[in-house]
Amino acid sequence: MTHATDILDHPIRSHNATPSATWSRPGGAYDEISRGILDAIEHCTNRLAPPRDGRVLDVATGTGWAARRLAERGVRVTGVDFAPDLLAAAKEMAGARDIDITFELGDAEALPYPDASFDAVMSSFGIMFVQRPEDAAAEIARVCKPGGRISLATWTPDGNVFEMFKIMKSYMPKPDGTPPPSPFEWGSRERLTSLLGDHFDLAFEQGTSFYREPDGEAAWRTFVEGYGPLRTLVGKLDEADARALERDFVAFHASFATDLGVCVPRDYLVAAGTRR
Repeated sequence: MTHATDILDHPIRSHNATPSATWSRPGGAYDEISRGILDAIEHCTNRLAPPRDGRVLDVATGTGWAARRLAERGVRVTGVDFAPDLLAAAKEMAGARDIDITFELGDAEALPYPDASFDAVMSSFGIMFVQRPEDAAAEIARVCKPGGRISLATWTPDGNVFEMFKIMKSYMPKPDGTPPPSPFEWGSRERLTSLLGDHFDLAFEQGTSFYREPDGEAAWRTFVEGYGPLRTLVGKLDEADARALERDFVAFHASFATDLGVCVPRDYLVAAGTRR
């Protein structure tokens, strides 16, 4: 019988302590967020094309959807994330399915692995939210073997996930100091080429994920329970602003109503390639 191994603990950079707590907050409820992007996760894992006997690293694994999909195909997978409660849920879910995956608490900006440790590295909508993109990109290149594969899925800077974030941002206080780069820069071919093109021969493919819920209220419940940034934001707002944010969030999703419910098209970019 296979099983998820115990979670190994590695240091998190000090500037990532708050983001770690934010993303970790929903625990297992985050799995419903991943459920809403399964089509895109499958796209990203298919383009990875890892060797059956190779080792794959899933960076910012969350609750482990992509890691589980790869492990079910017989691939040896390690999932790393800086959110301990998400990892605990990932371990429990993999164990319930008797799937053997190593989960490790670690920082994408300082991965706890030797050089050239993995035959393939992937991340589906996780690594784009790092504070220091150049560090994370360098780490991906460092741990990937020459000839190894990479596959990243990232939200585009002009899609509906970006529009959803604009709603959330309108209720956030202005950050102190200089904010990190927008995560949606990772959805640009030019930006990905600048981050990774010195080490990988890259190719790109557009995709659209379809988020389906019965109605806008159901989308709000899914996200306020399972999405750390929204859950944390709501917890900091007074009652009036929290209700206003809920109304705006519901109205945005309701604007994509169909005869059967809500269906939001969410554009993304897959970058896949080979390590030089």
